[in-house]
Amino acid sequence: MIATAAVSAAFVLIPVGGAFAGTGPAAPGSETASESTAPSPKGNPNSAKAQAAGVCDDARQIGETGYIERDGVKIASVKQFYSPECKENYSYVWAWESFINAEDDYDVSAGVYSYDQDKVLGQKSWPASNGQEYWSDAAKTTEECTAAVGTVRPAGSPTTYEGSSDKRCA
Repeated sequence: MIATAAVSAAFVLIPVGGAFAGTGPAAPGSETASESTAPSPKGNPNSAKAQAAGVCDDARQIGETGYIERDGVKIASVKQFYSPECKENYSYVWAWESFINAEDDYDVSAGVYSYDQDKVLGQKSWPASNGQEYWSDAAKTTEECTAAVGTVRPAGSPTTYEGSSDKRCA
């Protein structure tokens, strides 16, 4: 009887139509992940580092994500982005938190490999870095077969680890 009264009282205390955290429409002015300026494992062309690299804000991922692995363990993701408005491709490397926490500094590079030209374009390098988000410069390769490529070399290691996204053709 007491349990029934407590449950009944709980329903009386909650007003009909009440709003709770996480319910209802987003607050005015809130942004979706693609409109945000926060860096993201998915890649955000509006982040500060993407904008500093000149990534067009309509860029979106194309193809499948590739991975950079060390001894069978994933340490970074490699993605290719395409901007329909700017007609450019970009490489995006995201260092995984587990790797960042285990290393002090590391060298990183990102670029777009052109199968048609057999070379890496738009490549940028960051020696002795300890960041997480890396964008290549633009590659004018939207009419070619391409893949995003990335490398990571931990400080003190003679080995450079590399990865690539899948091949995409115009």
